[in-house]
Amino acid sequence: MDFDQFHETLRTLYDQMMPLCSNMVGVAKGIAGLGALFYVAYRVWQSLSRAEPIDVYPLLRPFAIGLCIMFFPSVVLGTINSIMSPVVQGTHGMLQSETFDMNKYAQQKDQLEYEIMRKNPETAYLVDNEIWDAKLDELGITDVGTKVGLYLEKSMYEAKKWIREAFRELLEILFKAAALVIDVIRTFFLIVLAILGPIAFAISVWDGFQSTLTQWITRYISVYLWLPVSDLFSTILARLQSLMLQADIVRMQTDPNFSIDSSDVIYILFLIMGIIGYFTIPTVAGWIISAGGMGNFGKNVNQTATKASAMAGGAAGAAAGNIMGRLKGR
Repeated sequence: MDFDQFHETLRTLYDQMMPLCSNMVGVAKGIAGLGALFYVAYRVWQSLSRAEPIDVYPLLRPFAIGLCIMFFPSVVLGTINSIMSPVVQGTHGMLQSETFDMNKYAQQKDQLEYEIMRKNPETAYLVDNEIWDAKLDELGITDVGTKVGLYLEKSMYEAKKWIREAFRELLEILFKAAALVIDVIRTFFLIVLAILGPIAFAISVWDGFQSTLTQWITRYISVYLWLPVSDLFSTILARLQSLMLQADIVRMQTDPNFSIDSSDVIYILFLIMGIIGYFTIPTVAGWIISAGGMGNFGKNVNQTATKASAMAGGAAGAAAGNIMGRLKGR
């Protein structure tokens, strides 16, 4: 599955949905115009009743908001997205660099694992087909029991390796799916905020609803920051995994008693912790810029992540215990 293509599709969806906010501009202009009429009339009447000079500067607020509503896609959304876009590009560049290093070390570890098993006469036939064929040719017709034992041992090794790889692939899919879920929810929130943004601006003209404007801006920026925070979290995980792979490579080169299976169990637990961490991204983004009303969503996401992690942790523990039990049985 190409998860990067899904993320690009979400970017395209956001760009294609942006023109829909123009449909709300007409309604928003009506609401803002009526609000501006009462806003200006109330303050002018108040100044006249007190025989005070009319302060024109505060009366310009509704007209400034009206200009923002008229050119909402370019002035408001274009300005915010242009300011925040370098942050997204910078964090994504960091992620790509760390991912490249991680893949390089992963390939190096796999190659080293193959070489170690091939050099060992007791395990060489399990990974090298030529050595396997040569070992079978050495056995005669009377060594049927030995051949059956070799076939069983090779089948058990391949089955254990298949189960281990299948479980790792499942967790890796869940790991990438967690990031995709965050991106899908982020895109949905941004589209809704963008389409209904002119209405929020129009309502802020009315007395008593002035905070609507600042709340919309803080929520939009907070949700926009989910992607940079997600990329930073993925960058940290990639760097941590690179350090783990480097440590495994050093131990494989120096420690003859190094256990490859125990390293795989640690990697599985690492993926589970990463899945849990992805659902804390809305909370972390809320620490950067506080957005009112987002707390309950973060609480619900964290509760869902806790339940999902408990189920994944139980499955991982059962699989890890099964693998270690078979190793001890050998």
